[in-house]
Amino acid sequence: MAELLLIVRIAGERIALPAADVESVVEIESLTPVPGAAGHVAGLAALRSRVLTVIDCLASLDPSRRLPADAAEAVMAVVDGHPYALLVEAVEDVIEAGGERQHPAASLAGGWRRIGRATIEAEGDLLLLADVEALIAGPAREAA
Repeated sequence: MAELLLIVRIAGERIALPAADVESVVEIESLTPVPGAAGHVAGLAALRSRVLTVIDCLASLDPSRRLPADAAEAVMAVVDGHPYALLVEAVEDVIEAGGERQHPAASLAGGWRRIGRATIEAEGDLLLLADVEALIAGPAREAA
């Protein structure tokens, strides 16, 4: 059986998330800030009687950037029993992978290198397959 991928857009780039790692696609209507949280944590949101930690995927890649305040499209994932909403620029489609996973290109830099699990062909494009847990973890904190 072919691997299903959810195609999203982050930092203007089309990337793939393993559909098996995604619980649903949601819209975030309201965020509550979390004082003292890591910079890539956009806040908390309520969805279907659950509290989600909302991750700004652009800030996870590059701490100097943020998605616009009105960004609402998110991918919901549960990691270690905790629900997260990953804010993205756009959610495009669910597609089947057309080939085998390959090692990501050595030329990946910064946050892309950290989140890149593999590259994979899908619908004639070579896409970066992102690690959902790495997006949630965000950039490494600088040593104090």
